[in-house]
Amino acid sequence: MSEFMGKNGFQWFVGVVEDRQDPKTLGRLRVRCLGYHTEDLIKLPTADLPWAHVMNPITSATVSGLGQSPLGAVEGTWVVGFFQDGGDAQQPIVIGTLPGVPSTLPTKGNNKGFQDEVNANYPKYAETDVNRLAVGNDDNPHMSLTIRQADREQSIGRADFNPVDIRRGNLSPSTLEGDDGTNFSEPTTPYNAQYPHNHVYESEGGHIREMDDTPSHERIHERHSSGSGYEIGPDGTKVTRVKGDNYDLITGDNFAHIKGNSSTTADGGIRVFVNADGSTADGHYTIEVGNNANVNIQVNKGDCNVVTSEGDINLKSGKSIHMDAAQGIYLAAQTVSAEIDGNWVEKVSGNNTKTGKIINLTGGTGDVLNLL
Repeated sequence: MSEFMGKNGFQWFVGVVEDRQDPKTLGRLRVRCLGYHTEDLIKLPTADLPWAHVMNPITSATVSGLGQSPLGAVEGTWVVGFFQDGGDAQQPIVIGTLPGVPSTLPTKGNNKGFQDEVNANYPKYAETDVNRLAVGNDDNPHMSLTIRQADREQSIGRADFNPVDIRRGNLSPSTLEGDDGTNFSEPTTPYNAQYPHNHVYESEGGHIREMDDTPSHERIHERHSSGSGYEIGPDGTKVTRVKGDNYDLITGDNFAHIKGNSSTTADGGIRVFVNADGSTADGHYTIEVGNNANVNIQVNKGDCNVVTSEGDINLKSGKSIHMDAAQGIYLAAQTVSAEIDGNWVEKVSGNNTKTGKIINLTGGTGDVLNLL
């Protein structure tokens, strides 16, 4: 072999991918090459074209599944390469793809090569092969961008606490200030890509990844074809959308530090199960509220229930405890014990009824008055 790759007979080609269903799953392609192959599919069917290996970059190991899979080109992709067997032209190597502006779209059944004659899928439109998100033409936006802009969530309600007056026995009412949970909206997408700064990858299924370096509009955006994804804007703001269910499974501990405020709005319920396996001695549920802030719980229509199956309920206030019920306050206990260091003041507008076998009223002198 006096002439082979690297010795005199180096020959390169430009061609069109017509088949990628490699039976050996090596990522090989069948390519019809300009100047080497006729466009007549009757004279030279796609099945008779030699398989071309695809060259991966040096950053990809391409061994034992390591690195990037040599898959990406589709039927209709223009490629460039060389023949490692020189003039025999039976061992093509693809070294890259070539974008262009298609003059025509593929047609099925015309028996012409240099196109996706079997499926007529690609190219899909007669415009630049560069992704629309990278081109950044407002008059010809990418469908995913149009959907994202139309699908923006707005006027989402937040938790709200209404101001309320608390009646206090024998004292003037006490007013609890409200906490206005104004609505919030999903930010508009900061997309403002300018060619040639936006680096876009889009798969056949519609999955998208953008690394946008447009000055003053830098973004990172990843999106599943279902609409789930995230976007990080130029100021570091991140918007995450999950179109289905969301699961976070953490084997170790979880720490979150929010330097601002946190708002959660659930159209359904929220359940928190602490110490679920019951094996952790310190698996407590602890809430600490810093200085000059309140804990507000408002139930608009329903009950507020606190239950312990086994254990006590302890309330301790650094100042006073106020209870105001529009109807009754009912206590049922085996024992009620009250210790009052100051005065006990009762004001009863109706009847004051006490029952018991013996009621002992002890005055300051130690005398006992028994009410039977």
